[in-house]
Amino acid sequence: MATQPGPPKPTDGLEGVIAGTSSICFIDGVKGRLVYRGYDADDLAQHSTFEEVAYLLWHASLPTRAELGAMRADLRAAGALPAGVLDLLKKIPAGAQPMAMLRTMVSVLAHFDPDAADNSRQANLRKAIRLTAQIPALVAAFHRLRAGQTPLRPRDDLGHAGNYLYLLHGTASDPEVARALDVVFILHADHEFNASTFSARVTAATLSDMHSASVSAIGTLKGPLHGGANEEVMRLLEHIGSVDRVEPVIMDILAAKKKIPGFGHRVYRTEDPRARFLRTMSQRLGERAGDPRWYQLTRKVEEMTMAQRRIFPNVDLYSSSVYRSMGISMDLYTTTFAVSRITGWTAHVLEQYGDNRLIRPMSEYTGPLDRTYVPIDRRD
Repeated sequence: MATQPGPPKPTDGLEGVIAGTSSICFIDGVKGRLVYRGYDADDLAQHSTFEEVAYLLWHASLPTRAELGAMRADLRAAGALPAGVLDLLKKIPAGAQPMAMLRTMVSVLAHFDPDAADNSRQANLRKAIRLTAQIPALVAAFHRLRAGQTPLRPRDDLGHAGNYLYLLHGTASDPEVARALDVVFILHADHEFNASTFSARVTAATLSDMHSASVSAIGTLKGPLHGGANEEVMRLLEHIGSVDRVEPVIMDILAAKKKIPGFGHRVYRTEDPRARFLRTMSQRLGERAGDPRWYQLTRKVEEMTMAQRRIFPNVDLYSSSVYRSMGISMDLYTTTFAVSRITGWTAHVLEQYGDNRLIRPMSEYTGPLDRTYVPIDRRD
Protein backbone atom coordinates (compact mmCIF):
# COMPACT_ATOMS: atom_id res chain seq x y z
CA MET A 1 0.00 0.00 0.00
CA ALA A 2 1.45 3.38 -1.02
CA THR A 3 2.20 5.79 1.79
CA GLN A 4 0.85 9.30 1.68
CA PRO A 5 3.50 12.02 1.37
CA GLY A 6 4.00 14.00 4.51
CA PRO A 7 3.81 17.78 4.78
CA PRO A 8 6.61 19.74 3.09
CA LYS A 9 9.65 20.37 5.20
CA PRO A 10 10.10 23.93 6.48
CA THR A 11 12.74 26.11 4.85
CA ASP A 12 14.64 28.66 6.90
CA GLY A 13 13.76 32.15 5.73
CA LEU A 14 11.37 30.63 3.14
CA GLU A 15 14.41 30.21 0.88
CA GLY A 16 13.41 28.71 -2.44
CA VAL A 17 9.72 28.71 -1.52
CA ILE A 18 7.29 30.08 -4.13
CA ALA A 19 4.88 32.08 -1.99
CA GLY A 20 2.57 33.35 -4.71
CA THR A 21 2.21 34.48 -8.30
CA SER A 22 2.91 37.90 -9.78
CA SER A 23 3.16 39.49 -13.22
CA ILE A 24 5.14 42.52 -12.01
CA CYS A 25 8.77 41.45 -11.73
CA PHE A 26 10.90 38.50 -12.84
CA ILE A 27 14.41 37.68 -11.63
CA ASP A 28 16.67 35.16 -13.32
CA GLY A 29 19.19 34.56 -10.57
CA VAL A 30 21.40 32.32 -12.72
CA LYS A 31 21.70 34.63 -15.72
CA GLY A 32 21.57 37.80 -13.66
CA ARG A 33 18.50 39.28 -15.31
CA LEU A 34 15.85 41.65 -13.93
CA VAL A 35 12.57 42.15 -15.81
CA TYR A 36 9.67 44.55 -15.11
CA ARG A 37 6.37 43.57 -16.76
CA GLY A 38 8.26 41.84 -19.60
CA TYR A 39 10.79 44.66 -20.16
CA ASP A 40 14.44 44.08 -19.31
CA ALA A 41 15.54 46.53 -16.62
CA ASP A 42 18.75 47.15 -18.59
CA ASP A 43 16.71 48.52 -21.50
CA LEU A 44 14.52 50.58 -19.22
CA ALA A 45 17.55 52.05 -17.44
CA GLN A 46 19.11 53.05 -20.76
CA HIS A 47 16.05 54.42 -22.54
CA SER A 48 13.20 55.06 -20.12
CA THR A 49 12.46 57.35 -17.17
CA PHE A 50 11.43 56.58 -13.62
CA GLU A 51 7.96 58.02 -14.20
CA GLU A 52 7.45 55.70 -17.18
CA VAL A 53 8.56 52.71 -15.11
CA ALA A 54 6.22 53.68 -12.26
CA TYR A 55 3.35 53.81 -14.73
CA LEU A 56 4.42 50.44 -16.14
CA LEU A 57 4.45 48.82 -12.70
CA TRP A 58 1.01 50.16 -11.83
CA HIS A 59 -0.74 49.67 -15.19
CA ALA A 60 1.19 46.78 -16.83
CA SER A 61 1.91 48.85 -19.95
CA LEU A 62 4.12 51.78 -20.88
CA PRO A 63 2.29 55.11 -21.00
CA THR A 64 1.40 57.15 -24.04
CA ARG A 65 2.79 60.66 -24.18
CA ALA A 66 -0.52 62.02 -22.86
CA GLU A 67 -0.73 59.47 -20.06
CA LEU A 68 2.85 60.20 -19.00
CA GLY A 69 2.24 63.94 -19.03
CA ALA A 70 -0.87 63.55 -16.89
CA MET A 71 0.92 61.33 -14.38
CA ARG A 72 3.85 63.74 -14.10
CA ALA A 73 1.43 66.58 -13.41
CA ASP A 74 -0.29 64.48 -10.74
CA LEU A 75 3.06 63.68 -9.10
CA ARG A 76 4.08 67.34 -8.97
CA ALA A 77 0.68 68.37 -7.61
CA ALA A 78 0.84 65.75 -4.85
CA GLY A 79 4.38 66.64 -3.78
CA ALA A 80 3.35 69.60 -1.62
CA LEU A 81 2.82 68.17 1.87
CA PRO A 82 -0.38 69.12 3.72
CA ALA A 83 0.17 71.82 6.36
CA GLY A 84 -0.93 69.44 9.11
CA VAL A 85 1.66 66.88 8.04
CA LEU A 86 4.42 69.50 8.10
CA ASP A 87 3.30 70.62 11.56
CA LEU A 88 3.64 67.07 12.87
CA LEU A 89 6.93 66.55 11.03
CA LYS A 90 8.39 69.52 12.90
CA LYS A 91 7.70 67.68 16.16
CA ILE A 92 9.88 64.70 15.17
CA PRO A 93 13.22 65.05 17.01
CA ALA A 94 16.02 66.26 14.74
CA GLY A 95 18.13 63.31 15.89
CA ALA A 96 15.53 60.73 14.89
CA GLN A 97 16.63 57.94 12.57
CA PRO A 98 15.28 58.89 9.11
CA MET A 99 13.66 55.51 8.45
CA ALA A 100 11.90 55.69 11.81
CA MET A 101 10.66 59.17 10.86
CA LEU A 102 9.43 57.85 7.51
CA ARG A 103 7.60 54.93 9.12
CA THR A 104 5.76 57.33 11.42
CA MET A 105 4.99 60.03 8.89
CA VAL A 106 3.66 57.72 6.18
CA SER A 107 1.16 56.55 8.76
CA VAL A 108 0.30 60.20 9.41
CA LEU A 109 -0.23 60.79 5.68
CA ALA A 110 -3.17 58.36 5.76
CA HIS A 111 -5.12 60.78 7.96
CA PHE A 112 -4.79 63.52 5.33
CA ASP A 113 -5.50 61.41 2.25
CA PRO A 114 -8.88 62.24 0.65
CA ASP A 115 -9.25 58.60 -0.49
CA ALA A 116 -8.36 57.09 2.88
CA ALA A 117 -11.69 55.27 3.27
CA ASP A 118 -11.92 54.16 -0.37
CA ASN A 119 -10.25 50.85 -1.25
CA SER A 120 -11.30 50.80 -4.91
CA ARG A 121 -8.62 50.36 -7.58
CA GLN A 122 -8.96 53.93 -8.86
CA ALA A 123 -8.65 55.34 -5.34
CA ASN A 124 -5.62 53.16 -4.67
CA LEU A 125 -3.98 54.31 -7.90
CA ARG A 126 -4.41 57.89 -6.67
CA LYS A 127 -2.92 56.89 -3.31
CA ALA A 128 0.04 55.26 -5.08
CA ILE A 129 0.75 58.53 -6.91
CA ARG A 130 0.43 60.56 -3.72
CA LEU A 131 2.74 58.22 -1.78
CA THR A 132 5.29 58.30 -4.59
CA ALA A 133 5.26 62.10 -4.50
CA GLN A 134 5.01 62.54 -0.74
CA ILE A 135 7.73 60.16 0.43
CA PRO A 136 10.57 62.16 -1.20
CA ALA A 137 8.93 65.34 0.08
CA LEU A 138 8.93 63.92 3.63
CA VAL A 139 12.57 62.81 3.45
CA ALA A 140 13.74 66.14 2.07
CA ALA A 141 11.61 68.24 4.46
CA PHE A 142 12.91 66.29 7.46
CA HIS A 143 16.49 66.72 6.27
CA ARG A 144 16.08 70.46 5.83
CA LEU A 145 14.24 70.96 9.11
CA ARG A 146 16.95 69.20 11.11
CA ALA A 147 19.48 71.52 9.47
CA GLY A 148 17.45 74.59 10.43
CA GLN A 149 16.27 75.18 6.85
CA THR A 150 12.82 75.70 5.39
CA PRO A 151 11.19 72.83 3.44
CA LEU A 152 10.68 73.55 -0.24
CA ARG A 153 7.90 72.90 -2.71
CA PRO A 154 8.57 70.82 -5.86
CA ARG A 155 9.31 72.64 -9.09
CA ASP A 156 7.17 72.19 -12.19
CA ASP A 157 10.18 72.15 -14.51
CA LEU A 158 11.94 69.19 -12.88
CA GLY A 159 11.34 65.46 -13.12
CA HIS A 160 10.84 63.20 -10.12
CA ALA A 161 14.54 62.53 -9.50
CA GLY A 162 15.55 66.12 -10.16
CA ASN A 163 12.88 67.38 -7.79
CA TYR A 164 14.09 65.06 -5.02
CA LEU A 165 17.62 66.48 -5.29
CA TYR A 166 16.22 70.02 -5.42
CA LEU A 167 14.06 69.45 -2.34
CA LEU A 168 17.12 68.11 -0.50
CA HIS A 169 19.74 70.65 -1.54
CA GLY A 170 17.76 73.78 -2.44
CA THR A 171 19.33 74.09 -5.89
CA ALA A 172 18.66 72.27 -9.13
CA SER A 173 21.24 69.58 -9.85
CA ASP A 174 23.17 69.20 -13.06
CA PRO A 175 20.97 67.30 -15.56
CA GLU A 176 23.56 64.51 -15.71
CA VAL A 177 23.30 63.97 -11.96
CA ALA A 178 19.51 64.10 -12.04
CA ARG A 179 19.47 61.55 -14.87
CA ALA A 180 21.84 59.31 -12.91
CA LEU A 181 19.44 59.34 -9.94
CA ASP A 182 16.56 58.68 -12.34
CA VAL A 183 18.37 55.51 -13.46
CA VAL A 184 19.03 54.53 -9.84
CA PHE A 185 15.31 54.89 -9.14
CA ILE A 186 14.48 52.68 -12.13
CA LEU A 187 16.86 49.97 -10.91
CA HIS A 188 15.45 50.11 -7.37
CA ALA A 189 11.78 50.29 -8.34
CA ASP A 190 10.92 46.65 -7.73
CA HIS A 191 12.56 43.33 -6.94
CA GLU A 192 9.98 40.56 -6.78
CA PHE A 193 8.99 39.14 -3.35
CA ASN A 194 11.79 40.70 -1.30
CA ALA A 195 11.20 41.07 2.43
CA SER A 196 9.59 44.52 2.38
CA THR A 197 7.40 43.80 -0.64
CA PHE A 198 6.23 40.53 0.87
CA SER A 199 5.36 42.24 4.15
CA ALA A 200 3.34 44.83 2.19
CA ARG A 201 1.44 42.05 0.45
CA VAL A 202 0.79 40.23 3.74
CA THR A 203 -0.72 43.42 5.15
CA ALA A 204 -2.75 44.10 1.99
CA ALA A 205 -4.01 40.51 2.01
CA THR A 206 -5.94 41.28 5.19
CA LEU A 207 -7.67 44.05 3.18
CA SER A 208 -5.97 46.67 5.26
CA ASP A 209 -5.33 49.98 3.48
CA MET A 210 -2.46 50.95 1.18
CA HIS A 211 -0.85 53.28 3.73
CA SER A 212 -0.76 50.49 6.32
CA ALA A 213 0.81 48.14 3.78
CA SER A 214 3.40 50.79 2.93
CA VAL A 215 4.21 51.30 6.62
CA SER A 216 4.74 47.54 6.94
CA ALA A 217 7.13 47.67 4.01
CA ILE A 218 9.03 50.65 5.43
CA GLY A 219 9.38 48.95 8.80
CA THR A 220 10.79 45.89 7.05
CA LEU A 221 13.17 47.90 4.85
CA LYS A 222 14.44 49.64 7.97
CA GLY A 223 16.16 46.44 9.12
CA PRO A 224 19.92 46.30 8.48
CA LEU A 225 19.63 42.93 6.74
CA HIS A 226 17.42 44.49 4.06
CA GLY A 227 17.65 48.23 3.45
CA GLY A 228 20.54 49.30 5.62
CA ALA A 229 23.36 47.61 3.72
CA ASN A 230 24.12 50.65 1.57
CA GLU A 231 24.87 52.69 4.69
CA GLU A 232 27.07 49.88 6.00
CA VAL A 233 29.05 49.94 2.75
CA MET A 234 29.84 53.64 3.18
CA ARG A 235 30.81 53.13 6.82
CA LEU A 236 33.23 50.44 5.68
CA LEU A 237 34.68 52.69 2.98
CA GLU A 238 35.13 55.54 5.46
CA HIS A 239 36.84 53.13 7.86
CA ILE A 240 39.21 51.94 5.14
CA GLY A 241 39.99 55.48 4.06
CA SER A 242 42.62 54.79 1.40
CA VAL A 243 43.22 52.20 -1.29
CA ASP A 244 46.38 50.87 0.37
CA ARG A 245 44.31 49.89 3.42
CA VAL A 246 41.73 47.85 1.51
CA GLU A 247 43.66 44.58 1.54
CA PRO A 248 44.48 44.42 5.28
CA VAL A 249 40.98 45.54 6.32
CA ILE A 250 39.19 43.09 4.04
CA MET A 251 41.50 40.25 5.02
CA ASP A 252 40.82 40.97 8.71
CA ILE A 253 37.04 40.89 8.08
CA LEU A 254 37.29 37.63 6.19
CA ALA A 255 39.54 36.08 8.84
CA ALA A 256 36.94 36.96 11.46
CA LYS A 257 34.29 35.32 9.24
CA LYS A 258 32.22 38.46 9.18
CA LYS A 259 29.97 39.56 6.33
CA ILE A 260 31.22 42.26 3.98
CA PRO A 261 28.33 44.63 3.21
CA GLY A 262 27.36 44.94 -0.43
CA PHE A 263 28.06 41.31 -1.37
CA GLY A 264 25.89 38.25 -1.81
CA HIS A 265 22.20 37.89 -2.51
CA ARG A 266 19.50 35.35 -1.70
CA VAL A 267 18.37 35.12 -5.35
CA TYR A 268 21.33 35.93 -7.61
CA ARG A 269 23.98 33.29 -8.27
CA THR A 270 25.93 35.70 -10.43
CA GLU A 271 26.43 39.44 -10.43
CA ASP A 272 23.40 41.50 -9.53
CA PRO A 273 22.44 43.15 -12.87
CA ARG A 274 21.83 46.44 -11.08
CA ALA A 275 25.43 46.48 -9.86
CA ARG A 276 26.70 46.66 -13.45
CA PHE A 277 24.96 49.99 -14.05
CA LEU A 278 25.87 51.39 -10.67
CA ARG A 279 29.56 50.51 -11.03
CA THR A 280 29.82 52.56 -14.23
CA MET A 281 27.73 55.34 -12.71
CA SER A 282 29.90 55.48 -9.60
CA GLN A 283 33.02 55.90 -11.68
CA ARG A 284 31.51 58.55 -13.94
CA LEU A 285 29.99 60.61 -11.13
CA GLY A 286 33.14 60.40 -9.03
CA GLU A 287 35.28 61.66 -11.89
CA ARG A 288 32.76 64.37 -12.71
CA ALA A 289 32.81 65.58 -9.10
CA GLY A 290 36.62 65.50 -9.04
CA ASP A 291 36.58 62.93 -6.23
CA PRO A 292 37.04 59.40 -7.63
CA ARG A 293 38.22 58.04 -4.28
CA TRP A 294 34.94 56.38 -3.29
CA TYR A 295 34.71 54.55 -6.60
CA GLN A 296 38.35 53.49 -6.38
CA LEU A 297 37.90 52.19 -2.84
CA THR A 298 34.73 50.32 -3.80
CA ARG A 299 36.36 48.79 -6.86
CA LYS A 300 39.32 47.58 -4.80
CA VAL A 301 36.99 46.10 -2.17
CA GLU A 302 35.13 44.28 -4.93
CA GLU A 303 38.35 42.89 -6.45
CA MET A 304 39.66 41.70 -3.08
CA THR A 305 36.38 40.06 -2.05
CA MET A 306 35.89 38.35 -5.40
CA ALA A 307 39.46 37.04 -5.36
CA GLN A 308 39.19 35.67 -1.83
CA ARG A 309 35.59 34.42 -1.65
CA ARG A 310 34.06 34.63 -5.13
CA ILE A 311 31.05 36.46 -3.69
CA PHE A 312 29.34 38.71 -6.23
CA PRO A 313 28.43 42.33 -5.47
CA ASN A 314 24.79 43.31 -5.01
CA VAL A 315 22.96 46.56 -5.63
CA ASP A 316 24.16 48.12 -2.36
CA LEU A 317 27.90 48.04 -3.09
CA TYR A 318 28.01 50.82 -5.65
CA SER A 319 24.78 52.64 -4.78
CA SER A 320 26.61 53.88 -1.69
CA SER A 321 29.30 55.78 -3.61
CA VAL A 322 26.71 56.94 -6.16
CA TYR A 323 24.66 58.57 -3.41
CA ARG A 324 27.82 60.08 -1.92
CA SER A 325 28.68 61.70 -5.25
CA MET A 326 25.20 63.24 -5.34
CA GLY A 327 25.68 64.86 -1.94
CA ILE A 328 23.05 62.70 -0.23
CA SER A 329 23.61 62.32 3.50
CA MET A 330 24.62 58.78 4.48
CA ASP A 331 21.74 58.33 6.91
CA LEU A 332 19.33 59.08 4.03
CA TYR A 333 20.58 56.24 1.81
CA THR A 334 17.86 53.81 2.89
CA THR A 335 15.10 56.42 2.76
CA THR A 336 16.29 57.28 -0.76
CA PHE A 337 15.88 53.59 -1.59
CA ALA A 338 12.29 53.87 -0.31
CA VAL A 339 11.69 56.94 -2.51
CA SER A 340 11.98 54.56 -5.48
CA ARG A 341 10.70 51.27 -4.04
CA ILE A 342 7.34 52.77 -3.05
CA THR A 343 6.32 52.26 -6.69
CA GLY A 344 7.01 48.53 -6.47
CA TRP A 345 5.35 48.21 -3.07
CA THR A 346 2.18 49.93 -4.25
CA ALA A 347 2.13 47.92 -7.51
CA HIS A 348 2.23 44.71 -5.48
CA VAL A 349 -0.48 45.98 -3.15
CA LEU A 350 -2.68 46.73 -6.16
CA GLU A 351 -1.99 43.26 -7.54
CA GLN A 352 -2.76 41.64 -4.17
CA TYR A 353 -6.08 43.47 -3.93
CA GLY A 354 -6.93 42.42 -7.48
CA ASP A 355 -6.88 38.68 -6.74
CA ASN A 356 -6.76 38.48 -2.98
CA ARG A 357 -6.37 35.52 -0.69
CA LEU A 358 -5.33 35.91 2.94
CA ILE A 359 -1.65 35.01 3.32
CA ARG A 360 -1.50 32.58 6.20
CA PRO A 361 1.35 30.04 6.09
CA MET A 362 1.83 27.19 8.54
CA SER A 363 4.75 26.52 10.85
CA GLU A 364 6.36 23.34 12.07
CA TYR A 365 5.83 23.20 15.82
CA THR A 366 8.96 22.29 17.80
CA GLY A 367 7.73 22.79 21.36
CA PRO A 368 6.47 20.26 23.92
CA LEU A 369 3.05 18.56 23.88
CA ASP A 370 0.70 17.15 26.54
CA ARG A 371 2.00 19.17 29.48
CA THR A 372 -0.14 19.07 32.62
CA TYR A 373 -1.27 22.32 34.18
CA VAL A 374 -0.17 22.80 37.82
CA PRO A 375 -2.14 25.37 39.90
CA ILE A 376 -0.06 28.31 41.01
CA ASP A 377 -0.30 27.44 44.74
CA ARG A 378 1.36 24.09 44.02
CA ARG A 379 4.32 25.49 42.06
CA ASP A 380 7.61 25.94 43.92
